[in-house]
Amino acid sequence: MAVQSSKYSDTIMFLSNDRDISPGKFKPQKRLQLVFRAIYFVCFLTKKKIARNTIVSSQLLRNPSYVINIESVNDHEQELSDGINKEALAKLVRERDFNGLLQFGGARRVVEILGSDLKAGLTMHENELKQRKETFGSNIYDKPPAKSFLSFVVDAFKDTTIIILLVCAVFSLGFGIKQHGPKEGWYDGGSIIVAVVLVLAVSSVSNFKQSRQFLKLSDESKDIKVEVVRDGRRQEVSIFDIVVGDVVCLKIGDQIPADGLFLDGHSLQVDESSMTGESDHVQINKTQNPFLVCGTKVMDGYGRMLVTSVGKNNAWGQMMCTVTDDKNEQTPLQHRLNKLTKYIGNVGLLVAFLVLITLMIRYFTGHSENDSGQKEFVGSKTKADDIMHSLIRIIAAAVTIIVVAIPEGLPLAVTLTLAYSMRRMMLDNAMVRKLSACETMGSATTICTDKTGTLTLNQMQVTEFWLGTEMITMMTSQIAPEVLELLQGAAGLNTTGDVYTTPSGPPEISGGPTEKAILSWAMTSLLVNFDELKQEYQILHVEVFNSQKKRSGVMVAKKNTGKVHAHWKGAAEMILAMCSTYYVKSGRVSPIDHEERKELELRIKYMASKSLRCIAFAYKESNAESQILEETELTLLGLVGLKDPCRPGVKEAVESCRAAGVSIKMITGDNVFTAKAIAFECGILQPGEDMNIAVIEGPAFRNYSQEERMEIVEKIRVMARSSPFDKLLMVECLKQKGHVVAVTGDGTNDAPALKAADVGLSMGIQGTEVAKESSDIVILDDNFNTVVTVLKWGRCVYNNIQKFIQFQLTVNVAALVINFVAAASSGEVPLTAVQLLWVNLIMDTLGALALATERPSSDLMNKQPVGRTEPLITGVMWRNLLAQALYQVTVLLILQFKGSAIFHVNKKVKDTLIFNTFVLCQVFNEFNARNLEKKNIFHGILKNRLFVGIVGMTIFLQVIMVEFLRRFADTERLNWTQWAACIGISSLSWPIGWIIKCVPVSKTNENFNT
Repeated sequence: MAVQSSKYSDTIMFLSNDRDISPGKFKPQKRLQLVFRAIYFVCFLTKKKIARNTIVSSQLLRNPSYVINIESVNDHEQELSDGINKEALAKLVRERDFNGLLQFGGARRVVEILGSDLKAGLTMHENELKQRKETFGSNIYDKPPAKSFLSFVVDAFKDTTIIILLVCAVFSLGFGIKQHGPKEGWYDGGSIIVAVVLVLAVSSVSNFKQSRQFLKLSDESKDIKVEVVRDGRRQEVSIFDIVVGDVVCLKIGDQIPADGLFLDGHSLQVDESSMTGESDHVQINKTQNPFLVCGTKVMDGYGRMLVTSVGKNNAWGQMMCTVTDDKNEQTPLQHRLNKLTKYIGNVGLLVAFLVLITLMIRYFTGHSENDSGQKEFVGSKTKADDIMHSLIRIIAAAVTIIVVAIPEGLPLAVTLTLAYSMRRMMLDNAMVRKLSACETMGSATTICTDKTGTLTLNQMQVTEFWLGTEMITMMTSQIAPEVLELLQGAAGLNTTGDVYTTPSGPPEISGGPTEKAILSWAMTSLLVNFDELKQEYQILHVEVFNSQKKRSGVMVAKKNTGKVHAHWKGAAEMILAMCSTYYVKSGRVSPIDHEERKELELRIKYMASKSLRCIAFAYKESNAESQILEETELTLLGLVGLKDPCRPGVKEAVESCRAAGVSIKMITGDNVFTAKAIAFECGILQPGEDMNIAVIEGPAFRNYSQEERMEIVEKIRVMARSSPFDKLLMVECLKQKGHVVAVTGDGTNDAPALKAADVGLSMGIQGTEVAKESSDIVILDDNFNTVVTVLKWGRCVYNNIQKFIQFQLTVNVAALVINFVAAASSGEVPLTAVQLLWVNLIMDTLGALALATERPSSDLMNKQPVGRTEPLITGVMWRNLLAQALYQVTVLLILQFKGSAIFHVNKKVKDTLIFNTFVLCQVFNEFNARNLEKKNIFHGILKNRLFVGIVGMTIFLQVIMVEFLRRFADTERLNWTQWAACIGISSLSWPIGWIIKCVPVSKTNENFNT
């Protein structure tokens, strides 16, 4: 490639990465690199005179050999778009080309080329953000097309019974037109076709809408927040807004949002199994492997990376372009309903077969009559066309019975209630990642919850500081300068947080809640100047905090003196165990003997008893040659107590869970005294409980034998000083005891417990991406009250399905019995194919919409949990549906055999009365199904406007069917008296429902409340 100057015409040729090029034709590569660096150095010195030079490197250009122009460019965005090849940039990381990276100056050089800054990140303006997205692409990828509406229609037409019914309708249409002409002959067959199409259309539209809803929620779950450095400060942005050149801050549990290069950090380890399949964690560093791949997870350490390619330009984006979210996930409840549907369908098939045989025998033996009262079959005198027409009519009636008997609405009801509950739960700060979790949560018997941020507000503040055995209130005036300097280093250097000082306004502190609280205290009480502190010290080595050691450490060297200190920070009793001396406020170092240690332990217990999280600082002088931080013979610098108040309403939420038969267990890493204080404050522990059994420490639980753990696990209320392994152990024990366990977690190490639990609940604010991906539901506000809301919704899902099952089985039983008895006794079916399809539409789609969208009521939290093996159709449901079905069958059979005499009407009007009464019975029974046990079926009905709207629409359409679509529905118009009779007969289902609910039913479900 050539380098040209606007002042000189000299051209220097550089080799692109072709190692096979003859050395005789071109200058040696090393000399060329020196020339390039010299030119770059000159440009750097004169950059104030040269306006925004375009400097690129051999691997970042559009062609293998090209020209680098050192010239004035007015617009920086033009420099980006003209100078850098995004394909080569992406390839650099994708192929892990370390030699190529070194050839053009390393990761820091790429930062400069991309117009970013190591410390300040990108200086973002709206136009520059837009330009970067246009140049390098956005951090989004093309998803495979979702299932189209036509696909749902095709799926609906795959039902065998529907196909048979349509075939019969087509034959009926043909024979009708042949016999009566096009004008009159199309009604019978055409009506069935229209009714079938209407049923399929409503079902397809409903399924299509729910599918789109699930996809929308899936997209929302992928919109994770990423911490980047822009304009010199850390800020959270959507993963979709990441651009090339961004400096991203990474910590344990983060998902790497794009391909990039490691800039700085400590002990960074990445799980690349999602891309490579290898389970071993990969060490990331500057010297050997600085490449970070999108879609992988940070498992240890922390660091910063430079984004080099986004979206479809990296391997993860290309892979995601081929992955669809339409998994058609089947939940356990759906599997159970499929079995129930198959069983009911078999019963319907048997009844339809018996009706078919009965009608055939009556027809061919001359016992069936036409509308004129004449025999339909008179042997050889009957025309073949008439025989075929009658047979098709009989077959259509039998097939229609199958259509009504098979409860296709059950899967639809599950889909509707899951979609509705997922949407409503999202508004209640709970994002469902796995459908089955909605229903499983309703069966939960135990909730294992974290403390910090879930039961508490996660708004930590340092309220106490102890130096040795003395409480310090005036920091700078009471403490010796050398101790103050050590404390400043302990708080300001041993941290993963950061402080950004704004030109106007208060400083912005980033990091976890504990880090924020300590940094804020250091800034206000210790008067730490963080910018100066970082310039004075060099960080040599870092020990990242983890939940097992419960401490973090840092080795630093002071630049002007060369002194090296190892600083430790962590759980007070653990840090104290590492110390042999401590500082007093005068600056004197005092040894920690047995009495002193006891006194310090009492101070820690005293703070813990006030619900304070106790953190200790310790240090030791070291040497720069040491690669590990010493953990013994430390000097204690001080103890801080952090207050994190309980969330408002959490005590009431715990009480409601207790009333619902759900046991709450608090699992925390805090010491036992802090844990007990918080548990009493939240109502998890009650006065009078045996603390030796109800409260346990993680190591003690871990060291028990399996038999001992199984014996006490149900009695435990609080586990303190627990590790993620202890949490997993408790979940496994509870599941072995038959409990349905829900677990909250936020850390990367919580992933095994979240996966092992029946329902994993991760935290949306403090939770890592690893924890979220291992969970079933994300609690977006980290609030225990939201966990209880999820429990309510889970019970609501199960309850709504039971309501619909009761409603639908009532219709099934009534329709099957009426048609079979009428066919066997009189040789005719009182409800035609079109009428039965209309009933099917009311029962399946509209009924599912009405009953599957009920919101959770407070009554749900007064019931005991549903066991794992509890039957779907309970004794209460059998009582209700059999009573209603018996009433409907009785009334409709009376109308069938005595209706003409009672109302003095002809057969046509009588059949219309039967059809109208049957439909209205379902409308009134829909109200009964709203509550399986409560007698007041109207409670809260106005809150469910969809239910009221569907009932109103059903009644309106029924009036249209009877009064205006007589030829289509095969009905006759009814007068006011007849309408009043139909409504009066149907409305009796309300008092019958009230009376039948007075009949007690034994409940056999196991009580898991312990």
